[in-house]
Amino acid sequence: MSAEPEGSAAGPGNGGAELDPAGLHEQIEQLEARVQLAEERRRALVHIMGDLNESNQKLADQRKAMLHILGDYENDRSRLARQTERLDNSRRALLHILKDSHESNLRLGDSRKAMIHIMGDLRETTQEMERREQELRDKQEQLVQAGKLATLGELTTGVAHELNNPLNNIGLYVGNVIDRIRLGDDETEPLVSDLEKAMEQVRKATEIISHLRTFGRAARVSVELVDVDDVIERSLLLVHEQLRLRGIEVELELCPDELLVLANPIQLEQVFINLLTNARDALADSKRKTIRIASSRDEERIRIAFSDTGPGIPRELEQRIFDPFFTTKEVGMGTGLGLSITYSILREYAGDISVTSRPGSGATFVIELPFADEHPREEPLL
Repeated sequence: MSAEPEGSAAGPGNGGAELDPAGLHEQIEQLEARVQLAEERRRALVHIMGDLNESNQKLADQRKAMLHILGDYENDRSRLARQTERLDNSRRALLHILKDSHESNLRLGDSRKAMIHIMGDLRETTQEMERREQELRDKQEQLVQAGKLATLGELTTGVAHELNNPLNNIGLYVGNVIDRIRLGDDETEPLVSDLEKAMEQVRKATEIISHLRTFGRAARVSVELVDVDDVIERSLLLVHEQLRLRGIEVELELCPDELLVLANPIQLEQVFINLLTNARDALADSKRKTIRIASSRDEERIRIAFSDTGPGIPRELEQRIFDPFFTTKEVGMGTGLGLSITYSILREYAGDISVTSRPGSGATFVIELPFADEHPREEPLL
C-alpha cells in the first residue's frame, strides 16, 4: 500500500473531491481480508465450540462414570466395613473360643490326672475285690466241706449199720465155706456159691465206703450233666438206715422222664441230704412220720419237692431259715449251716429254693434248677 500524495484530500474533509481508485481498491482488499479473517476466526470458533461441546459431553460421561465409581466405592466401603465388623466379631469370638479351649484343656488336664488317680484306685480296688472274692470262695468251699463233714458225722451211725449187714453176711458165707472145707466136703458148687455171695457183699460194702469217701473228699468241683433222680436215690442210700431206725417212711414220686441238670453231683447230693436230715429232725416228735419226694419238669425248669408231716415252720421264721448259723435246735444239736449251704450251692447253678409251711401240717421245700439237654464242656467252678 502506497502513501497518498502530499497536498491531496481524501474522505469528507476534502470538500467532495473524488476518491482515488487505487486507494479505494486497496481499502476493499483490506476489508475483504478482514472479512475473510473474521470468517476464518468464526469457523475456528465453531470448531472450538464443537470441540468444547465434545469435551463437555466427555466430561459429563466421565462425571456419570465417576458417580457410578463413587457409588460402587461407597457400596464396597460399606460391604468392607460390614466384613471388617464381622471379622472383628469373629476374631473376638475366636479369642473367647481359644480362651475357653485353653481353660477346657486345663480342666481336661486336671480331669485326666484325676482319672489316672481314679483308674489307679479302681485297679487297686478291683484287685482287692478279686482277692476278697477269692477268699470268700475259698471260705465258702471250706464251709461247704465243713457242712459235708458235719453231715458225715450225723450219718456215721446209719452208715455203720449199712456196713454191718454186709460184713455179717460176709462172715456168715465165709464161715460156711470154712466149715465145709474142714468137714471134707468135696462139692465145689456150694463153696463157690457162698464165696460169690460173700464177694457180692464185699462189693456192696466197698460201694458204700467209696460213696462216703467221694462225698467227703475236699476237691475242686467241676460241673457235668447230672440225672436228678439218680442223685436222689444215692442220697437216700446214705440216710436210709437213719430213717428206718426212726420209723420214717419215704414216699417217692419221681418223674419218669430224664431230669438232667448242669451241676456237680456231690454238691447236689449234699443239698438233698441236708433237706432229708432237716426233715428227719422235724419228724422227731410227730405221730405220722413220712417224707415225700416228688420231681417234675417243664420245658425250662426242673422241680424237686421235699415234704414232711412235721409241725411246720412258724411264719415269722420262714424268712430266716436260710441265714447262716440260724437254727431252732438246741445247743449242740445243729450248726445252722445245712440250709444256708443248700441255698448257696443252688444259687451257683442258677437255681432257687423256697419253703411253704402251715403250722401243724408240715413243710415243703421246693428246689428249682434249669433243665439241661446238651452235654457241657467240663470246667471248674471259680
